[in-house]
Amino acid sequence: MKNKPLQIALSVVSLGLAVLLVVYLPQIVRALTGKPVSWHEIGAVFGTLSFGEIALMTALWLLSLLAYTFVLTNSLPGLTNLQGLTLNAAGSAVSNLLPFGGAVGVALSFAMTRGWGFANRPIVVMTLVSGIWNTLFRFILPAVGIIGLLMAGEVLNPTFVKAGWTGAISILALCAIVAAALYWDRAAVVLGKALDGLTRVLRLKVHASDAFHRLRADTAEIVRTRSLGLSLGMVFFLGFQWAIMAACMSATGAWPGLAQSIAVFALSRVLTSAVVTPSGAGIMESGVAALLITFGVPGTPAVATALLFGFWTYTIEIPFGGLALGAWALLRRRNGRNAAAESPSAISKAPQ
Repeated sequence: MKNKPLQIALSVVSLGLAVLLVVYLPQIVRALTGKPVSWHEIGAVFGTLSFGEIALMTALWLLSLLAYTFVLTNSLPGLTNLQGLTLNAAGSAVSNLLPFGGAVGVALSFAMTRGWGFANRPIVVMTLVSGIWNTLFRFILPAVGIIGLLMAGEVLNPTFVKAGWTGAISILALCAIVAAALYWDRAAVVLGKALDGLTRVLRLKVHASDAFHRLRADTAEIVRTRSLGLSLGMVFFLGFQWAIMAACMSATGAWPGLAQSIAVFALSRVLTSAVVTPSGAGIMESGVAALLITFGVPGTPAVATALLFGFWTYTIEIPFGGLALGAWALLRRRNGRNAAAESPSAISKAPQ
């Protein structure tokens, strides 16, 4: 979006909507579930949090940030974990402040990695690969949540059970097909033909297989050699984020059960894709609280959990990312001054 006044206006409206959704979260939850909740009760729950519980959440949050650096270092060989942490923090801060902030985050990542000496092509490949892995795991999470609920016997309606199993298996199968097509040539050919057939049926004037094969060509080496590291990075990143939610649930007295907690976490990650507010702020909290209440959690602990989890996965990333971005800019400026200060005349002459 090149219209800066429009971008600023949309950002202000989006952030304002996010604030309103959070401020009126008790009323929204009451409208959705019929459960009365007040800010006074929520504040009382927050007041019961111990230092140990807060320290545990802080440690899990830092571990989740560290885990994601391995996704970035595996998608861009030569990138250090400290650089990956800075890149992730700064990009998250931008995404959390702007609607459609992902595009701005990509531009920022491009500028930062170029400043560290990386060429354009590896940066583009990093953006593609990390985006693919994030998307694949975002699809996998709902399937895992559905399977967890079905195995726990949470859903009793036979029709819903059948639909749930069908949906979960279909999602996992789709992810497996895409992953195989990225890794194996024969699977890529089959998927390319299937995509072309689908575009013909839909009468779309695009060459889907060509686009897909170009994507494979750009990402082939990274996918073939570093897919395990990428996948482990995402698993640990999401695992630590789920652990943050579990810690929030335990601290507020909102623990609904293992399978249910996974389902709530999966929903929270899906709702962050809502582009109405930055990173789905306000929308995610409403959905999490409503689902927890559906699982039998009282209204106040449910809303307190949603707000607490939103703090650790959204709010705190803004000042942390701002500090990371500020440190990067300061070091870049200092290095630029040092480089400018050096000149051929500064080279010492050999002794006569």
